[in-house]
Amino acid sequence: MMDDGSPNVALDQNQGVERVAARSTRASMRPRRILTVTDAWHPQVNGVVRTIEATQRELEAAGHAMTVITPLQFTTVPCPGYGEIRLSLLPYRKVARRIEDYQPDAIHIATEGPLGQAARRYCVRQQLPFTTAYHTRFPQYLRAMFGIQERWVYRFLRWFHAPAWRVLTPTAEVERELGAWGIDNFARWTRGVDLDMFRPRSDPSPLVEGLPNPRFLYVGRVSVEKNIDAFLKLDLPGSKIVAGVGPALELLRRRFPDVRFVGVLGREELAQLYSSVDAFVFPSLTDTFGLVMLEALACGTPVAAFPVQGPIDVVGGSDAAALDTELRRAALRALRIDRARCRAWAERFSWQAATEQFLAQQRWISAGATAEAPLARPA
Repeated sequence: MMDDGSPNVALDQNQGVERVAARSTRASMRPRRILTVTDAWHPQVNGVVRTIEATQRELEAAGHAMTVITPLQFTTVPCPGYGEIRLSLLPYRKVARRIEDYQPDAIHIATEGPLGQAARRYCVRQQLPFTTAYHTRFPQYLRAMFGIQERWVYRFLRWFHAPAWRVLTPTAEVERELGAWGIDNFARWTRGVDLDMFRPRSDPSPLVEGLPNPRFLYVGRVSVEKNIDAFLKLDLPGSKIVAGVGPALELLRRRFPDVRFVGVLGREELAQLYSSVDAFVFPSLTDTFGLVMLEALACGTPVAAFPVQGPIDVVGGSDAAALDTELRRAALRALRIDRARCRAWAERFSWQAATEQFLAQQRWISAGATAEAPLARPA
């Protein structure tokens, strides 16, 4: 145990996940009630939503309970420039009532939006411990979209995360970035992939019908900060496919009429599409992690990306991806990667291990509770 009572955490670089040490026995942790508050939720399809859903599945499979406060429970307005993102109006009283009614053992605030701020305000007022997470590089996004200076956004982030017991971060690179701006109360919470859902499929997706080989795919939010046009304007053989929606969708449709845009897909459809393409191209320069890379790899599809934060953390040093400052060169190199290597690399990333990290970093509200036991599955 650390001096502050938190568990020691050791990073196993070869496995791509952290191992949480100093555990007590599996039987020592009774079922817990965990409340998560998020401004990111359906109909959005992004890493925040997927991470929360996967964590909820793992916790419930282990006998714990997790409820999620989302914008679907509130009156909302569309976020300027992001119609699919809904901002909750005056949510404090309703958030406070939901927290009081649920009586959680731990509170996790996943986002910094109106719901996250309301939950933070309640916890600070009631002197309740809570954790937060850093999923999105808002300073870089807001600079790319609106020209807002990064230092202003970091000032807000310091204020928001300062009272948290821990700020949960996916990688060492993210921790270095936050630390440089005075946010240092962080702890690691890595990511995983559903290896049962995302696996190589033999039947080709109908979405690739008629498209020439090789096929290159992008999956994610279709917006300026994702740098998608860097992929779409590449002179590549074969065809390009984009799965996702966002504020830049119509503009990109007009600019790149030869690209096949397939919208938002369910997990089954997405797994089939990943399996039906030759390379997954991840052009983002600003992601904290990039869950979609793991999903593609789990389906046996190699990744092409820039050598930046996110790709370096997920696939750096692997033989399952091609990282290059020239994205076209990376995409063409990815075509030569053995698909079996991709699946093998993805198998290093487990949602169960990630959820054990999440559970271990919680600060329990109830007296005498500990966060030391691993994620126990019922017999």
